[in-house]
Amino acid sequence: MIDCSHVQFRYVENLTFEVLEQLQQLFRLAAFWAKDRCREDLATAIAHSHPVVTVWDCDRLIGFSRATSDGVYRATIWDVVIHPDYQGAGLGRKLVQTVLSHPHVSRTERVYLMTTHQQPFYERIGFETNSSTTMVLFNQPMTATVSLPQEATVQ
Repeated sequence: MIDCSHVQFRYVENLTFEVLEQLQQLFRLAAFWAKDRCREDLATAIAHSHPVVTVWDCDRLIGFSRATSDGVYRATIWDVVIHPDYQGAGLGRKLVQTVLSHPHVSRTERVYLMTTHQQPFYERIGFETNSSTTMVLFNQPMTATVSLPQEATVQ
């Protein structure tokens, strides 16, 4: 097992260009769902997330996650990722627990997350399968030719 006693977890408000580059590399390596995200879109997503947690081995970004929340009723955890060389050392669990312990998330009634293959990992942390909230809308860009019904016209 790798020695992770020196690894640091940090809450951050925004990420520098260099850190965003490291995050892109981490996603390409360990996050199939996020491997093609561009730096500009990542910066926007992070700017609208709170908390954002990074995990560091010296100056190397080895983990990341973020959440969005209304601070009272609902929160959602996004983009949990640990570098493959550091997986299995408990860092993923600590990363999720760090997000969950942040006041903007810890006070909410429900915390959601989506996962494709890691259900057993999240169940060990306390998450439960919830088939009643599995709807999604795949937003399509609006075209200029869309017209609103008369009663829906914005003044």
